[in-house]
Amino acid sequence: MKLTLRVWRQKNADADGTMSTYEVDGISSDMSFLEMLDVLNEQLILSGEDPVAFDHDCREGICGACSLVINGDAHGPERTTTCQLHMRSFKDGDTIDIEPWRAAPFPVIKDLVVDRSAFDRIIQAGGYITAPTGSAPEAHATPVPKADADFAFEHAECIGCGACVAACPNGAAMLFTSAKINHLNVLPQGAPERETRVLDMVAQMDAEGFGGCTLTGECATACPKGIPLMSITSMNKEWLRATRKAGKR
Repeated sequence: MKLTLRVWRQKNADADGTMSTYEVDGISSDMSFLEMLDVLNEQLILSGEDPVAFDHDCREGICGACSLVINGDAHGPERTTTCQLHMRSFKDGDTIDIEPWRAAPFPVIKDLVVDRSAFDRIIQAGGYITAPTGSAPEAHATPVPKADADFAFEHAECIGCGACVAACPNGAAMLFTSAKINHLNVLPQGAPERETRVLDMVAQMDAEGFGGCTLTGECATACPKGIPLMSITSMNKEWLRATRKAGKR
């Protein structure tokens, strides 16, 4: 398979970026998208050029590090992570545009790598539970209804890749934040911080400069783990409840 790649090249957040065009040949349809980029980088290194910087870690669809916009879609044409996207999704002779996440709170570090520390700060604001030290409690010490456990697990699947932000026309981080809030708030272990969690995490999300949510639904469509749009609705209800309760104190 022979492909034309138009790749975003940028030295750092302060430098101007541009799309650079490269030709790659001999690409197997069984390769992953990242393996195809490996081939490109080998080609660039052998020719004495600077390889394309891109983020990756597990390459198993678990960590969410492989954050790329491919032909205008977060993670590419399939609903999966970039590392699990295979070249059989493309055709011989295709031109592929490869860009980083586009959001002000995600400044470019280099080329296709962005700084997603804003997500870490949102988690630090309230993504934890109060737990006593000592030995681990018995598995059945705190009963959890199955419906609540299923709801929590569905939201805990969020890997924090940022595809929701990249896909949102407003650059909102509501789906990510709601997933992190909901998977703790529904569990009894998360009850002590239920109100402060939603207030603090939403406040931190706003402070990071993410856009406002208008429920266009692009975030849920792009999410490789299928976090539902109703997660945002659930978070908004939690926020309203916490705001009213805080106002009565």
